[in-house]
Amino acid sequence: MTDADRPTDRPGERPLDGPHDDPIRLLVVDDQFLVRSGLATLLRAAPGMEVVGEAADGGEAVALAARTRPDVVLMDIRMPGMTGIEATERILAEAVDPAPRVLVLTTFDLDEYVYGALRAGASGFLLKDAGPERLLAAVTAVHGGDALFAPAVTRRLVEAFTQMSDTRRPAPSDAGPPPGLTTLTTREAEVLELVARGLSNADAADRLFISEATVKTHLNRTMTKLGLTSRAQAVVVAYESGLVTPGAMGGAGDTGGAGDTGGMGGRG
Repeated sequence: MTDADRPTDRPGERPLDGPHDDPIRLLVVDDQFLVRSGLATLLRAAPGMEVVGEAADGGEAVALAARTRPDVVLMDIRMPGMTGIEATERILAEAVDPAPRVLVLTTFDLDEYVYGALRAGASGFLLKDAGPERLLAAVTAVHGGDALFAPAVTRRLVEAFTQMSDTRRPAPSDAGPPPGLTTLTTREAEVLELVARGLSNADAADRLFISEATVKTHLNRTMTKLGLTSRAQAVVVAYESGLVTPGAMGGAGDTGGAGDTGGMGGRG
């Protein structure tokens, strides 16, 4: 069901242009009715947010995303039928620019389904037991393209599943970017490596003696060249290509802790 079907709500067409204070348009996807309706109720009550649709499975999510053009999709990852991974792939592949950000909802952080969603282009993930304030903060962060909480959680997740396929990954090399990253310049590869190791843009800038704006430029060019849609997806590519080796030392931004409940957001 979409809010367009509700007489009291405005139609679910996303305006092409509008003021910067337009509400964040949200699509909530979860096969459990109580969870889905609870999330939707919470989000509808939050200032600056508008729920434009609710979906009970991946297929319905794909159809509603095309119809309502949300800014952010809250995606349950484990659903019968079409999983959240496949739904994420299809939503991003079929989206009209700008594509929505996908925030994965999961019960466990070290989950192969979450890893698959990040590979598919999800912008981050959030544990289902996160409180209302953290959920709202995560939605706002993903919508703005900011990093979600500490990058250590995403890094642990990626390492956990890339270590399972070490024999299929190329060996690290000092001769330049791995074969899959040959379109990158040396500096772009350096920035990608530092980001994948858990450094923030500011930390990477300090390490390379360049400005933070230059780091963002290199990272955005890298993502464009590689056809990536999120920072988290870039981390996955860095590990799977062999640019970064699981277990390698992280940077100043790699500080995990009890408060780590999310992955990483979008570009920049």
